[in-house]
Amino acid sequence: MLNLKSINPSWTLFLDRDGVINHEKDGSYIFNWQEFHFYDGVKEALHILNKHFDTIVMVTNQRGVGKKLMTENDLNNIHQNMLEEINKAGGRIDKIYYCSDIENTSPNRKPNHGMALQAKKDFAAIDFSKSIMVGNKLSDMQFGRNAGMHTVFVATTHPEIPFPHEAIDARFNDLWAFAKAINKQ
Repeated sequence: MLNLKSINPSWTLFLDRDGVINHEKDGSYIFNWQEFHFYDGVKEALHILNKHFDTIVMVTNQRGVGKKLMTENDLNNIHQNMLEEINKAGGRIDKIYYCSDIENTSPNRKPNHGMALQAKKDFAAIDFSKSIMVGNKLSDMQFGRNAGMHTVFVATTHPEIPFPHEAIDARFNDLWAFAKAINKQ
């Protein structure tokens, strides 16, 4: 179980992108920066979370690249602009990991935990037992569980997911509500 009071800067925050940071495009992918729209409060939330976590990483499935519906340059442009906006607001994401593989069996495609292992390789101080995965899908929660993390579900796109749920430690309406709850501790 996740006790928000136990969180300190030695913890690591893992974030999904679509449905957590920005609005998802129903039935499709975000192809360019013009289609990328932050949720209200996300930049402010990342400013708060910046103070509570030494390491913040993003882990995102990006099948649109694998399907050749967009290029890696398109994805990198989206991420570069996103990071600039987040940094301007006093937040940060230390590194972005993405999986463009099409097959669900890929070790790096969530819910498999390959991207968590990549992050651990780059940030040796990551302790999965002191890490939180924030996502809007059960596959994000399973990713966290597969890596031995705590999980936080944000109900932005799938409010019908029941809580309590064995894969979910805490549930919030969105990233802003999660950040406010952490800041109160």
